[in-house]
Amino acid sequence: MILDTDLADKTDKLMNIVITGSVAFDYLMVFPGYFREHILLERLDALSLSFLVESMVRLRGGVGPNISYTLALLGEKPRLWATVGEDFEEYRAWLESKGVITEGARVIPGEFTASFFVNTDRANSQIASFYPGAMAYSAQHSLYDLPGERPDLVVISPNDPAAMNLYVQECQDMGIPYLYDPSQQVVRLSAEDLRRGILGAAALFVNDYEFSLIQKATGLDAIKILQQSTYAPNAFITVTLGARGADVYTLAQIYNIPVVQPHRIVDPTGVGDAFRGGFITGYGHKFSLLTCGRMGSLAAAYCIEQRGPQGHSYTPTEFVTRFREVFDDLGELDGLVSK
Repeated sequence: MILDTDLADKTDKLMNIVITGSVAFDYLMVFPGYFREHILLERLDALSLSFLVESMVRLRGGVGPNISYTLALLGEKPRLWATVGEDFEEYRAWLESKGVITEGARVIPGEFTASFFVNTDRANSQIASFYPGAMAYSAQHSLYDLPGERPDLVVISPNDPAAMNLYVQECQDMGIPYLYDPSQQVVRLSAEDLRRGILGAAALFVNDYEFSLIQKATGLDAIKILQQSTYAPNAFITVTLGARGADVYTLAQIYNIPVVQPHRIVDPTGVGDAFRGGFITGYGHKFSLLTCGRMGSLAAAYCIEQRGPQGHSYTPTEFVTRFREVFDDLGELDGLVSK
């Protein structure tokens, strides 16, 4: 599977990949009770609640850095393209230390980096708020301003909807292949926006619920998407299924990707982003879609075993060793450790 002739000629070196998407700090709090015990249904019109939490942590997050982080663990040098706040510099240093190129993370003066605040009770019910901060300026951060060589691939992941639409249009105008990952923003994108983004993409990444929403909004099922795609017959769709793994659809067949059983389950935050990072790494190496999906599954397992979307760590050699304890890659992953 190749994206274009340029990428086919570049498999002997690192993929030039640009990752767009949200950059955020995640503030995770734990309430040692049940929200339902403090909500009066007859007083919803005058709701006023405050919860005393027992713990809080601030974690590095955002879809763009999370995907980039897994790519970097696997030896890639992804280029993050996003707008961030004045509080980003510590985060920047962390990502750079892992191998992520952050020169495309543009600081917006006077703004905070986007922040996600979530309070979780004993029933795992959550009350959350998201402050976009600098992310609200991402539509002003054009891909035409990318320095250096034209990228082999752009990943368009959840972000300000105007920015996502901009990047779709710019990639199509410049002839740059892109992977489309609307995810959480499916409900904020119009049916026409979704159709344009999906049909112009080399691949679509969503979970099963989001895929149902897309089909309802656009009238496009898997077959129609694959047949009408700009990249037909090589386009594909990856649908993650939670504990049931993932399915990868092509015109020729459907690949069923099993879950890699984690050694322990600590925190599911960022698991989908880790899956994407593992999958995309394999895709850049021209591995089979089956191997790409399995790489995504293992990357997700590593993530769920630690707290936060960037709490896990491994070398490419460690990754390949663990992969081969579960799957037979027929030698494909030799390319991951020999570059």
